[in-house]
Amino acid sequence: MLIPTEILPRDGRFGAGPSKVPADHLTLDPAWMGTSHRKAPVKDVVGRIREGLGELFRLPEGYEIALGNGGASLLWDAIPFCLVEDRSRAATFGQFSTKAAKALRANPFVSDPIVDAGEPGTALLPEAADGIDSYLYPQNETSTGAMLPVKRIGGPGALTIVDATSAAGGVDFDASEVDVYYFSPQKCFASDGGLWFAALSPAAIERIGRLTAQRWVPDILNLQLALDNSRKNQTLNTPALATLHLMLAQLDWMLEEGGLSAMDARTTRSSDLVYDWAARTEWAHSFVEEGHRSQVVATIDIDLPADEVSAACRASGIVDIDGYRGLGRNQLRVATFPAVEPDDVTALLESLSWVGQQIPRS
Repeated sequence: MLIPTEILPRDGRFGAGPSKVPADHLTLDPAWMGTSHRKAPVKDVVGRIREGLGELFRLPEGYEIALGNGGASLLWDAIPFCLVEDRSRAATFGQFSTKAAKALRANPFVSDPIVDAGEPGTALLPEAADGIDSYLYPQNETSTGAMLPVKRIGGPGALTIVDATSAAGGVDFDASEVDVYYFSPQKCFASDGGLWFAALSPAAIERIGRLTAQRWVPDILNLQLALDNSRKNQTLNTPALATLHLMLAQLDWMLEEGGLSAMDARTTRSSDLVYDWAARTEWAHSFVEEGHRSQVVATIDIDLPADEVSAACRASGIVDIDGYRGLGRNQLRVATFPAVEPDDVTALLESLSWVGQQIPRS
């Protein structure tokens, strides 16, 4: 089954990670690749990224951008070492938030966390309580397409730690509402994996310094070492230079296009197209409850065999719209990251409607 070429999107990449990479970002300087990450050319790029993220996120005075090797999932293990004083509270409502909570429970230096658990398709913030020094939740659960506002929780002395992996750069937020806002560059920033970035408040910086001085922390998980190196515009270990190049190219484009508010409007436009299509399509239904539907990862339950729909699309050049396998639902998952053109989303939905007409319903 091949979709008519005249209705296909110009670019058929809609994966929820990694993101589509714009073709004009792929031009790499061969004299720059393969050079030292501790010398000026590469350090200049890291410095521009850190400065650009501060501008994009409108960081308050005293906040800093740190980065390191390993991807955002590495921070799940680093956080209980370097940021949780003793007792944390986490909200889970999907595969990735659940994995982050498991890392808190496994760490020997801290007490077991309190976990506020929601069913996939819902979203909830952790509840404030006495004796909690760290609150953790995802801004966007990539596996289910459920989204939360960035909101400070708890009283003075408690840190709010937000996993923003698939939302950062595509969803507007107030940075003063969060102490640790961390993410990977392969989602809204249209780069490759292997690095993590975090915006850190003065309170988070103070706690990192104090706890890493008191506890044994493996170097790769030591956020103080990461911050020390970040202040020199480098990483502890050698980073992937292509990842840095792509990150900077996307970041420059975001700022040129109007910054975070413009990216928020762009992803909202694209995701609204998907949800409106599902509302008027007999065999498609939005999975996430209204009010928590993600503007960067749209999940749609369908009454047709999702594998058949996805296979027909892939044969025609539309790729990576499969639902998250671990969720086990008959659904499609469409990323509407900033790099995805809204016009391509419109064409995708027209293509899906065509495929739906070709598959008999049982």
